[in-house]
Amino acid sequence: MLEDRDYMRQPAYYEPRLSATVSLLIVNAIVFIAQLVSWHQGSGDFQDQYFALSLAGLESGYVWQLLTFQFMHAGWLHIFFNSVVIFFFGRAVEQAIGARKFLMLYFTSGIMGGLVQMLLALAIPTFDGAVVGASAGAAGLIGAFSVMHWEERFTLFIYFFPVNLRGKTLLWGSIAVALISMAFPNNVANAAHLGGIITGAWLTRWIIRGGFSWPSLRHEPREYASTRPRKKLWGSAIPPEEDLSADDFLKSEVDPILDKISAHGIQSLTTREREILERARSKMTKR
Repeated sequence: MLEDRDYMRQPAYYEPRLSATVSLLIVNAIVFIAQLVSWHQGSGDFQDQYFALSLAGLESGYVWQLLTFQFMHAGWLHIFFNSVVIFFFGRAVEQAIGARKFLMLYFTSGIMGGLVQMLLALAIPTFDGAVVGASAGAAGLIGAFSVMHWEERFTLFIYFFPVNLRGKTLLWGSIAVALISMAFPNNVANAAHLGGIITGAWLTRWIIRGGFSWPSLRHEPREYASTRPRKKLWGSAIPPEEDLSADDFLKSEVDPILDKISAHGIQSLTTREREILERARSKMTKR
């Protein structure tokens, strides 16, 4: 029976813990403070040479720069804006896929973003220069969030202005901004942003579906598609869950969520899926 399952009897997902997202922010802050101390002591050139990402560094065999540059920042505003993105998008992504996969996605997006930036610098010398910042990994989180909420509407605050959009709009808009910005060389590693966004989106599809595929309206992840309003082939709406019988509700709405818990753990559930489980538990206790 549904109520016999541990995760239906107690809300284990409310257990307090230090999330990977918060831990990542703390590490970034500690490294930034260390940078400030290093600059104050006059050893800023040393850290840029060995830990910031650059073509010269990779050519010298400093491959660790692909990881270390993600913890470094160029100033207070730089780390502030990256931290805001990581905090808001990272929490949602970590909640959906778990801490281990979250960190894998974040750092892989950062590495791939750094490689894309270095390839561009190799092809166009004007883009050459040391790269620092968590923005490539943060961009990967934006790509991941966009795929997870492909058709869902949400409100995003852009420079304190609320904008209502869907995940697919956020993804394509972010890619467009990165491409357009690359046409105007500046101190921002826009190619790294582009590489991070695309990597985050593709990795999320791989995590959800077990194989690589690009997001499309016809191929939504089962876990997320099951929680959205659905339409039949000819456009007539399938009855909402309130109109379903208890058995149909469990089969169409709850069973896919239970499969997801079995495969990825209860921490992978979205807010919508948790609400469905709570309603299912309430229905079962009323029987």
